[in-house]
Amino acid sequence: MVERKTHLDAIALGSLVFCCLLWGLNQVAAKSAMHEIPALWQAAARSTGGAALVWLWSRSRGIVLFDRDATLPGGLLAGALFAAEFFCIFVGLQFTTASRMVVFIYTAPFIVALGMPLIARSERLNLWQSAGLLLAFAGVAWAFSEGFSGPGVGPMQWIGDGLGLVSGALWGATTLAVRASALTHASAEKTLLYQLGVSALLLIAAALFSGAPLPDHLSTLAWLSIGFQVVIVTFASYLLWFWLIRHYPATRLASFTMLTPVFGLMLGAVLLAEPITGRLLFALATVATGIFLVNRRPA
Repeated sequence: MVERKTHLDAIALGSLVFCCLLWGLNQVAAKSAMHEIPALWQAAARSTGGAALVWLWSRSRGIVLFDRDATLPGGLLAGALFAAEFFCIFVGLQFTTASRMVVFIYTAPFIVALGMPLIARSERLNLWQSAGLLLAFAGVAWAFSEGFSGPGVGPMQWIGDGLGLVSGALWGATTLAVRASALTHASAEKTLLYQLGVSALLLIAAALFSGAPLPDHLSTLAWLSIGFQVVIVTFASYLLWFWLIRHYPATRLASFTMLTPVFGLMLGAVLLAEPITGRLLFALATVATGIFLVNRRPA
């Protein structure tokens, strides 16, 4: 029997802030190693290493992963969407900044908010929630328009921004696929292994098809980046997040994830000297306000 708490205590708050810091740093780490490790090989290594660690963790704890429980169709779909999401993220980081990418990725909660009523009628949006979605969309659209003429990494920044938006939509679609399939009753470890295992195979195939060469030598920074993405983010932080979901109110946890783009903006500016524009800050504020309205409890 899982003990569930009705409020966020100090352990939950500390864990949440730590996870958001790691997730904000993840895009910066990927961007920092991009000149040494081709984007698709970096994404493939992330999923492959994460899947191996999840399997070893589950085996050590006696968690059954390969029983027949009708989760295969949903697992394959979730894994394919997960692979497409990180394909877009890592390819997009070649054209835009990590700071901008992390803001566009976190439009995912709105895809979930729009799609959940199709799965559960009880989760239809009210007037305030609809207003939140429109507000966030307006802010993101304004920030996206900056990719055609504003400061960035070059004239193709809008391609990276667009792939960031697509990755956010794919992340939301992955969540909906899990909720609408038999995966909703599976263990966190099994759900995560489906996503990492399937995406590892697809991303390796994409990397081979692209013809991108594997690096002969990596610097210490590149090794640290890959190790951080695989061990700390993909394995440890995701399992910690699933543990929080099992023990604390999910709606209250979700509201804290907007700390991630805040950390992403700050870390991108400090570690990579990326520009933070007024439009990007405005988009961050509107997305945060929108998520607050979407998750706002009715009176």
